[in-house]
Amino acid sequence: MTVTFDPLLPLWLIAVIAVAAALLVALGLWRRQRGMVLRTIALAFLVTALANPVIMNEEREPLSTVVAIAADRSQSQDVGGRKAQTDQAIAQLQAALGRFRNIETRIIDAGRDGGSETPSTMLYSNLAAELEDVPPSRIGAVVSITDGQVHDIPADNKLAGIDAPAHALITGKAGEYDRRVEIVKAPRFGLINQEQELTLRVVDDGAKRAEPAEVTIRINGEISNRMEVTPGENRIARFRLPRAGNNIVEIAVAEIPGEVTPVNNRIVQNIDGIRENLRVLLVSGEPHAGERAWRNLLKSDTSVDLIHFTILRPPEKQDGTPINELSLIAFPTRELFVEKIKDFDLIIFDRYQHRGVLPILYYDNIAQYVRDGGALLLVSGPEHAGAESIAYTPLASVLPVMPTGSMLEKPFYPRLSDIGKRHPVTRGLIGSESEPPRWGRWFRSVGVNTPSGNIVMEGADKSPLLLLDRTDKGRVAMLLSDQGWLWARGFEGGGPHVDLYRRIAHWLMKEPALEEEALTARAVGRDIVVTRQTLGKEVPPATLRAPDGTTSEAKLTEGEPGLFTATIRTATTGLYEVSNGDFKTLVHVGAVDAPEFREMVSTTEKLAPLAKDSRGLVRRLDQGGPTVEIPQILTVRGQVRVEDPDRLVVRMTDETELKGVTTLPLFGGFLGLGLLALAIGATWWREGR
Repeated sequence: MTVTFDPLLPLWLIAVIAVAAALLVALGLWRRQRGMVLRTIALAFLVTALANPVIMNEEREPLSTVVAIAADRSQSQDVGGRKAQTDQAIAQLQAALGRFRNIETRIIDAGRDGGSETPSTMLYSNLAAELEDVPPSRIGAVVSITDGQVHDIPADNKLAGIDAPAHALITGKAGEYDRRVEIVKAPRFGLINQEQELTLRVVDDGAKRAEPAEVTIRINGEISNRMEVTPGENRIARFRLPRAGNNIVEIAVAEIPGEVTPVNNRIVQNIDGIRENLRVLLVSGEPHAGERAWRNLLKSDTSVDLIHFTILRPPEKQDGTPINELSLIAFPTRELFVEKIKDFDLIIFDRYQHRGVLPILYYDNIAQYVRDGGALLLVSGPEHAGAESIAYTPLASVLPVMPTGSMLEKPFYPRLSDIGKRHPVTRGLIGSESEPPRWGRWFRSVGVNTPSGNIVMEGADKSPLLLLDRTDKGRVAMLLSDQGWLWARGFEGGGPHVDLYRRIAHWLMKEPALEEEALTARAVGRDIVVTRQTLGKEVPPATLRAPDGTTSEAKLTEGEPGLFTATIRTATTGLYEVSNGDFKTLVHVGAVDAPEFREMVSTTEKLAPLAKDSRGLVRRLDQGGPTVEIPQILTVRGQVRVEDPDRLVVRMTDETELKGVTTLPLFGGFLGLGLLALAIGATWWREGR
């Protein structure tokens, strides 16, 4: 209850009246007039009535004390029974705190990374924002339910905007242990088929284990190396990149019985394979108009070391000119096709025919070179249909087709076959989308019998024009026409000879992007883009295996012929496995070294300093019973000065909320008039005596 004033006149006017009244009283006292005491009282009543004193009574209601329960919903909480422990603890806390009339609970789901590519447990960063509508004086306590692996603990152990005990209830179990593998140092790129080095380390968190760990290294899904690694020590792993382009290096450490989770037992590293200058051998059987088309293309590529020989003087050409007068060099057949044949990535025979230059045995060497993983391209003209065709040598064992002995000589537009429209070598060639194609005509091709392999381009009367085939580990391509130079010269507008020739060469050299059957996956933020390249017209759904072992399917949609894609939104970060039929690939969403996966063992140590400085407690929920156990609740008023190791201390607030105000004017109504009348009447009475 308080007394306030609600003046009936402006304050300055009341002050003037009060001063005048004081002067009159002083004058009367000085003259010793009778009745001055009563007059003084009457004037005082008058001035007080003008000031209008009011008795004010406030009706207030105590405000509730807010207890914030920060529930850790990060990925490390998904292992074991931690999620269930968290939910049970929240239910028990709500029930226990609900018994107190003036305690309000706030459940804050925290710890999620919010779409970050470097996931971590951010439990306290947004706590102040979640409680921005609550004054600090009303916050009685902060109770964190977490596994203890928190990555935003304030350096000064003080929660911003909160002056209350910070408690931590730890999920998981005491004595946990976990094994993980991490990459210490790895190259971003490396030369293919050259030894590369990667430094790795196996870490045992929690209970230490002395025995070595078995580590398996896979390159693009194929086992490359196995080794024994002592936990805690850096170890160098050596491997070779098998192909150019992206290579997925997977490092996996064997699980140990009873460990917290196998999620962090695998890790991947993407390494780009770079060729150390492709070595290409180009042998032209004779000078011809199209000879320079291949030469110019290969010479323009700085990553290609080209060796080009043109047969200018075959053995049967004898004109009596002495050898020492010829400005020609001998064809080093033995050196090229016996001693150094394995040094070449690609061998091209351009309108070459068997004329005694190469011994028959050398053709067998070339065939074996292909079967062992080499690449062979035949660009054929009329010579391939003749009796001296190299198709009638031991090289025939690796060729996809044999000539009939005839030439198809008629104008035609080279067209993509049904398979060619889906094959990455010819798919999307500029000009192929129209009919007839928007490129120039050719005028002859070699007649062949029924081929094997894939016919990706067709000539006159749908005859095979470009064939691609595999033989054991190697690859063979046959272009059954020597008219490609017409495109290079711009005849009838020319054609995409550069793209076509380059794709053929790179397919032969096993460029991953040109594989006709392939499955790739890449991470774009939190999305996984799955691409399935196939010659088939339908593919089954892609299966996605998440880091926690759960699987889901995604329908693949054909965006262009032979290319099916799907974009999958992921909820968590980590290593995903994508499979489709017989194909599998790995993709990592988020940073490989994300803090969330470094340590998965629950701990009480990290939050202990924060709890100590705020007079809170840290305690495990698992006390050995069938369910979780929470501490007793202790409410106190005023500043919390001593922590209680066995009870959750809640500081109760003294804040109240104003519900209403009642006022009573002291000189209002008949009471004020009566007092004034009494004072004036008493004055008259005194003067009348």
